[in-house]
Amino acid sequence: MGIQISPSMLASDFANLASEAARISGADWLHVDVMDNHFVPNLTLGVPVVEALAKATRTPLDCHLMIEDPDRWAPAYVEAGASSVTFHVEAAAAPVRLARELRAKGARAGMALKPATPVDPYEDLLAELDMLLVMTVEPGFGGQKFLDLCLPKVRRARELADKHGLDLWLQVDGGVSADTIDRCAAAGADVFVAGSAVFGADDPNVMIEQLRASAAAASA
Repeated sequence: MGIQISPSMLASDFANLASEAARISGADWLHVDVMDNHFVPNLTLGVPVVEALAKATRTPLDCHLMIEDPDRWAPAYVEAGASSVTFHVEAAAAPVRLARELRAKGARAGMALKPATPVDPYEDLLAELDMLLVMTVEPGFGGQKFLDLCLPKVRRARELADKHGLDLWLQVDGGVSADTIDRCAAAGADVFVAGSAVFGADDPNVMIEQLRASAAAASA
């Protein structure tokens, strides 16, 4: 698929989600952050809003579940219309079973790692996934500063995927902007979540293309 840009709806106007989605027609995905105020100290939205948003846009939804007990709740987001669902391995009781269930329901299965969570212990799980998300900030709030200390983990994740010949998308989320996306791409990431950088731009679609071009140049 090459470079993909997934703007975070967390940085959009929650009172006008449908029109905000329409403003970023150049996006590959809409990144939807689901927070439960338990796994992370913030509360955003849930299944009903995802279902409504899926009906209001043709852009596929990329749901990032920052919630407790994703084994129980994640499949409902596929049923609500999400095309990709990512759960946190720190919260999952049976990540392989959950990934297989998400795939069986027709969605791409993603697994997320918080900044302090290493990738190597999960090497054998990577073949069960369609995407690995390396958080480049602590999950919970938008607008945080990018953590460069996560870049070695991005590189290591790409090495492991290549080692096993996997078609694994590698996503980064947190502080991604025109100033940081090139470092992420050079480390091996190919799916980029950008919130404030996109929705805070004068022309979000122009910013999406600028980010895409920067990432493509850095990964060449």
